[in-house]
Parts: sequence; C-alpha cells; structure tokens
Amino acid sequence: MRKLFILLTLAMTCGLMACSGHKKKNNMEETTVRLETTMGNITVKLYDETPRHRDNFIKLVKEGMYDNTLFHRVIKNFMIQAGDPESKTASDTASLGSGDVGYTIPAEFNPKFIHKKGALAAARKGDEVNPKKESSGCQFYIVTGQVFNEEQLLDVEQRMKDARLTNIFNSLAQKHIKEIYKMRRAGDNDGLMELQNKLEEEAYKVMEKEEPVRFTPEQIQAYTTVGGAPHLDGEYTVFGEVIDGMDVIDRIQKVKTNRKDRPEENIRILKATIEE
Repeated sequence: MRKLFILLTLAMTCGLMACSGHKKKNNMEETTVRLETTMGNITVKLYDETPRHRDNFIKLVKEGMYDNTLFHRVIKNFMIQAGDPESKTASDTASLGSGDVGYTIPAEFNPKFIHKKGALAAARKGDEVNPKKESSGCQFYIVTGQVFNEEQLLDVEQRMKDARLTNIFNSLAQKHIKEIYKMRRAGDNDGLMELQNKLEEEAYKVMEKEEPVRFTPEQIQAYTTVGGAPHLDGEYTVFGEVIDGMDVIDRIQKVKTNRKDRPEENIRILKATIEE
C-alpha cells in the first residue's frame, strides 16, 4: 500500500461530484421523464428498484424544480451534470454545484445498475463528509464515459481497490485525529509512523472482510461495448437511464467549457415533464 502519510494528507472534500411519468402500477411500465433542453429533448426512465430516488425525482419534476436549471458541469467522455437550483438565476461567471434542496437521500445501490453510457445517477458530497454516500436531494448526472478494453478495466479495478483501501485507512485515522495532531505538534514522526503502520494493517484486515472489488461479466460486457464510467460503480446511486436523446447528450458533452467545467454558453433544461 502506498504510504498515505496521515500527518500530511487528512483533507476534507465537500464538493458535489462530482447525481418521469408515473405510468407504472397497473401496466408495469416504468416511469419516464422528458427533459426539454436548449439543445434538444432527452427522455429518461426511472428504475422502480430505487424507489426513494425515483419518487424524489418525480416530486421535483412536478414542482418544477428542474425547469430553467443549467447543465452546470460538463466533462467530455465522463458525464454531464445538472439540478443545481441556484443555476436558474446564476450569472455567467457564477460558480455552481453547491446548491441543494435541504436534504439528502439514502444510497440505493443495486449491482445490476451500473455506470454505463446513458446511466442517470445522483450526485453527492465526498466520503469524508458523507461516509454513508447519501445522494444530493436534487443534483444528478448522465454518464457519457468511454469504451474500455479488458486491460484498461483491470487497471480501473486495481485503482478502485486502492481507493477503497485509502478510504478505509482515512476513516480509521479520523478516530485518532486528536492523537495525530498532538504528535504533529510535538514533532513525533516516529510515533506517527508507528500509528500509520498500525492503521495500514487494520485497513487491510477490514478490506479482507468486505466484498471484493471485481467487475462482473455484465460490467465487462457493457464497458467494453457501449462504455461508461466503471470507477463510479458502488459509489453513486444509479436510478435510471436515457431511453431517447443520447445524441443530444453527445452534443452537450462536446461543448466548450471553462476551467470549472461549466459550459461557456448556457445549456438549460427548459422544462421537465412526467410523460403520461
């Protein structure tokens, strides 16, 4: 395991990364939503297996929360993000991405819903301030991603393992934060290294008890054909997917953006509608 050096690297990240029509019930059709944007229409279906996210999205659509919001974060070959309520009236130079509706949604991870191209998922704050990986109450993203070969997927898999190990380590280190600061003030590097080695051993033991990080045949098939963002699986809740308008999303992801990944020309969701 790479030396994490806890005396220097306990950073707290808080940014959001980074997140329909109720036709269902009697005829068992899934809920769909049409997003009318300034670049064309996008239709998404919401998964019934993620009911909290589905119902919250439906509620916000009915309330008009998404009307006139921007796609405020666009990264080519990764994703397009929207749903910040502050973007409705934001100036062209405003920094966006921190707006919310005052609540979060518990994670609803389902291994069959992955970050393939076209996946609809909930944005959220980072693990350091959000260890339960709860979703933003309103911000969402649509995956564009890229196509991987199997060798590249193995590399992604290893990086996911490393990231999980680092998160476990940092979680353990937080329990010793006062002790760490005390040793830092005293210049006790030997004590810090001893604690670090102890926590590394504990982190490995914790990870051995968890479900191993390994892509399924279904994931490999999806990511080597349609593509996506495999490193996000199990980290962010996927609660739907695009069923029409992927060409619109491809156009959006290619627009010119500034250093904060905001499109230089506003791309707006004019209206979100539950399809009947």
